[in-house]
Amino acid sequence: MKNLKIFSLLILFALLFQSCERDLDPVLDTNQALEILDFSYGADARQKMDVYLPAGRSRANTKVLVWVHGGSWMDGSKDEFSSFKPWFEAAQEDYAYVALNYRLFDLGTGANRFPSQEEDIQSALDLIRSKLSEWNVSDQLVLAGASAGGHLSLLHAYKNNSNGLVKVAVALFPPTDLLGMLTSNALAPLLFQALVGSPQEDRQKYLDSSPLNFVNSESVPTAFFHGTADTVVPVQQSRDLEEALKENGVPFLSRYYEGKGHGFSEQTYRDLLIEVEGFIQENMP
Repeated sequence: MKNLKIFSLLILFALLFQSCERDLDPVLDTNQALEILDFSYGADARQKMDVYLPAGRSRANTKVLVWVHGGSWMDGSKDEFSSFKPWFEAAQEDYAYVALNYRLFDLGTGANRFPSQEEDIQSALDLIRSKLSEWNVSDQLVLAGASAGGHLSLLHAYKNNSNGLVKVAVALFPPTDLLGMLTSNALAPLLFQALVGSPQEDRQKYLDSSPLNFVNSESVPTAFFHGTADTVVPVQQSRDLEEALKENGVPFLSRYYEGKGHGFSEQTYRDLLIEVEGFIQENMP
């Protein structure tokens, strides 16, 4: 009887081991494309990412682009990337893509105020960095996003990139100076008062959450795009960023679209992503 129990345990262990091997096989098979959806990087339900690994990927050649969604820091999801993904793929070759969720600010309860979103980007990128070898992709990483996602991408790239993982930043119509954003429209003071705090009493939090304040001569090359008629994030936010990058000798690509607002047409996105890829090729170390 004792031998039978031992034998049964050995059989169970073997079956479990085989199951684990089957789960790992797709990750290890670099000849096949692989999607890893809702991959957790933290305990919160919002701390998830979608990972898209291309067929034929390699540690030597496969760059990684991480997308951070917009939504005024209190709305939106990683599903936003589903629209952008085919446009990126048309402009780029041999890229892995990661689309991030992060904790959203709850205007009703006040939960997840700044810097919760900043902290989530840090946590997600730490996990991505630990997975690069397993996913068989390079450490040539581009951090990109639109609107609030552009803000979080730039903030991480300039402020929290001490390990050098992010090599290039890309931002579409990004807020760069939160104090300056207070005059962007009638609702902005209410949002930022709730999200960040009083601009008088919590001024340092505004400064600490503004990418513009962390630009220096070591900042990563940056591409950014903005419509001149944007009434959500004024174009001056990008013009101020351009001046800071110029002053510090940081390579950049900027494009301003006359008469366009907070969002572009599909063709504009397609065209600018071709420019983005050229910029990346020129400036990726």
